[in-house]
Amino acid sequence: MPREIAFHGVYMPTMTLMFLIAAGLGWALDRFIASHDLYRFFWHPALLRLSLFCCLFGALALTVYR
Repeated sequence: MPREIAFHGVYMPTMTLMFLIAAGLGWALDRFIASHDLYRFFWHPALLRLSLFCCLFGALALTVYR
């Protein structure tokens, strides 16, 4: 995968795309967890959301920069 993506003539780092994908996946998983009322099993839901996003973003970033 190239390390830069051309978007309407503007070169952006691939990490921007990975960030948007991770945000979308994080949002979808957040909705799934909330709809099944699984947040009651976690101490701090906001910390879970942040950790989930960091794990998703890190996993996607490893696919590009490995």
